[in-house]
Order: sequence, then structure tokens, then C-alpha cells
Amino acid sequence: MARRKKIYEGKAKTLYEGPEPGTIIQYFKDDATAFNAEKKAVIEGKGVLNNMLSEYFMTGLNTIGVPTHFIKRINMREQLVRACEIVPLEIIVRNYAAGSMAKRLGIEEGTQLPRPIVEYCLKDDALGDPLVTEEHIAAFGWASQQDMDDILSLALRVNDFMAGVMFGIGIKLVDFKIEVGRVYDGDFQRLIVADEISPDSCRLWDIETGRKLDKDVFRRDLGSLTDAYTEVANRLGIMPKGATPMARPTLIN
Repeated sequence: MARRKKIYEGKAKTLYEGPEPGTIIQYFKDDATAFNAEKKAVIEGKGVLNNMLSEYFMTGLNTIGVPTHFIKRINMREQLVRACEIVPLEIIVRNYAAGSMAKRLGIEEGTQLPRPIVEYCLKDDALGDPLVTEEHIAAFGWASQQDMDDILSLALRVNDFMAGVMFGIGIKLVDFKIEVGRVYDGDFQRLIVADEISPDSCRLWDIETGRKLDKDVFRRDLGSLTDAYTEVANRLGIMPKGATPMARPTLIN
């Protein structure tokens, strides 16, 4: 593999310069983290599964007219994506109370919410990605009012798509997180869904049994994370039943 320039390395992905201007290669790692990286592990095959699952969801969104940064999957661990300027927010859409919301508001986990609730967190690992309001976002200039209107629209469209896909395979979409990026066509700016959509960034529960099929398996020591993610991939028809995700190769950076 030819040497290439590393742009950024995060907890779950590494970004490299793409083959053409305005493109990035996104490499999915096997690293798993929780509680702001206080809990860590390397789980073989996780990166392969997340790459394939994110490709499936991003392709589906592009097909229905929800713009994303995804261009194509290159191999089992890498995607070619469009470079964009990431808005420094995590956008969380909640359909059921779970995780921090359940604790913060004293709502029993699993309670269906009256409508999807959209929350925002500032992307800052050192601060623990704190919850922020639209007032904070406007005051500190993290996004304009037009950006916020567009972000809300994107988030709810992603929710409609993801909830429908998951329901069709017997899975409840409890909540999920997305990131959004700015791209420019001359003087015209638009927002697109960026980063990834995978069980790392969603809460997915089996409708019949309540079994967790997401990163809570790792957070709460509920069994094999690879088995949970493979179950989602199998139900979506992404991986043949019985297939084993490939171990990660050695890369020359």
C-alpha cells in the first residue's frame, strides 16, 4: 500500500488524503471506546462491520435525496468521502428515553417519547461533549439560524429513513447521533450528513426481546459486540449468515 498523508485520527476512524482534491479516505478502526474513552478495547472485525453498515445507510440516504459525504466503499475497511467543514456539534435524535436522557430527566429507559426530540452537544472530547442549547450555538457562532433549520430538517429526515429501515427488520431505533458538514459550490453553501451511521452511533433494540444490538453491549458488558453488529448486518442482508468479519491488516501510513 502506498504511503499517504494522515489528516486526522479519532477514536474509531482515521482520515487520509483522498486520491483527488476535495476527497478523503475514511478508515474504520477496530477500537471501541466508551465513557469519553475511559473504557477502551480492540474488537476484531468491528471496523469492517461499521464500514459496511455505514455504506448501507449513507447510500440509502443519498438515494432518497438526503445528501451525505459518502462517495463509495473502497474495500472492507475504507470509504471514499467528500471533504467537508464539520459543524462542531453532535446532533442527537431520540425516539425513546435511554442513556443520558433517561438519567438526566428521571424517565424510565425505553419509554417512548411523545415525538422525536433533537438535542445538540458541542464536539469537544476534553469537555465530555457537553449538551448545549440553540442559544449557546447562536451566541458562540457555531452555526447560523439557517444552518440550524437545515440541521433539524436533515436530522428528522435521517430519523424517518432509519426508523423505517430498522422497523422492517424487527429493530427499534431508540436514538442516534449524526454529524453534519458544510460544502461549498462557489458562493453557495449546503449541509450534508457526514462522519458515519452505524451501531456505534445508534441505539438499536430488538423489538421482540429488547436485546441491545449497539455499543451499549460494550458499555454495559452485555456480551459480544461483534455478534451484535453482525446480527444487524445479517438482518439487512449485508453479510451472508455465517460470514466472519476480516481481521484488520497492517497499514503503512
